[in-house]
Amino acid sequence: MKGAKRFVTGFIILLVLLTGFAAAGLFYGSVSFSPETVIGILSGAEKGTTAANIILSIRLPRVLAAIILGGGLAVSGYLLQTYFANPIAGPFVLGISSGAKLAVAMAMILFLQNGIYLSSAALIAAAFAGSMLSMGFIIAVSSRIKRSSMLIVSGVMIGYICSGITDLAVAFADDSNIVNLHSWSMGSFSGIDGDDVKAFAPVILLSLIAAFLMSKQINAYRLGEVYAQSSGVNIKAFRLGLILVSSLLSAAVTAFAGPVSFVGIAVPHLIKKLFGTADPRIMIPASFLGGGVFCLMCDLPARILFAPTELSISSVTALVGAPVVIMIMAGRHNTEHQ
Repeated sequence: MKGAKRFVTGFIILLVLLTGFAAAGLFYGSVSFSPETVIGILSGAEKGTTAANIILSIRLPRVLAAIILGGGLAVSGYLLQTYFANPIAGPFVLGISSGAKLAVAMAMILFLQNGIYLSSAALIAAAFAGSMLSMGFIIAVSSRIKRSSMLIVSGVMIGYICSGITDLAVAFADDSNIVNLHSWSMGSFSGIDGDDVKAFAPVILLSLIAAFLMSKQINAYRLGEVYAQSSGVNIKAFRLGLILVSSLLSAAVTAFAGPVSFVGIAVPHLIKKLFGTADPRIMIPASFLGGGVFCLMCDLPARILFAPTELSISSVTALVGAPVVIMIMAGRHNTEHQ
């Protein structure tokens, strides 16, 4: 009963925070609106005004993007931490987001220079291909290197390589649409519209459902491969499924928001602290909500601190998430030396 009460309390806390930050995201920006005005616009009472255009065309898609993409990124981080049994594994740290960023940037440069605009599906496909290439490299390294610290270093290095190539390609591009990739390559929810939300929301939703359906296997895998096999888990099929789902989640985020740092590492650990469990049946939905809260919380100062100039979302998530990672590493060090 105590566990159930804690879970219910945890979900209530997350939902309250999600609602509060989502409301703040609609109310505040370079121009602020009263709650009455926003409610009137969302209810359809006020149409065709400048305020309605700002709320419905700019802020609402951005808030939804922060919730859905932030949640997807947090779940991807949880799956990667489970796969590698490493508490600081995540799409950004392992270079998976950077691989996706490189693939999207190169695809856009190649096609835009020939006057061809990529669809949302094509962007996700390119990002997925880049994610899988980076993931393949990390898996190859992990099979040869058993030390988790070296695995993380390898991931960081592949991330730097991909980011360096991307920055060079963007810097020497001439097309104005390609040059605009710079802000995206730093991580941003800016510019996402309703059509983008309709494109990535089903991808994230289906990936989350797939992850949740693997909850039983994930629970067994957490206790070791031998235990999982004895429980009837097909390890090869399970690992492939975990790789595909985590890569697809990361790809969908990167395709539209660029690489967003530290969400995939920090949020699963904060959720574990809040709920006191690592059960995937709790962790997957809770990480999704937590990722949404985290990104909404970080996107707000990114938008309003220096308005109309915006900070990249990764600048703020790093400031919030990096201390969490430091505490995780310090906690592991103390545990290992006790």
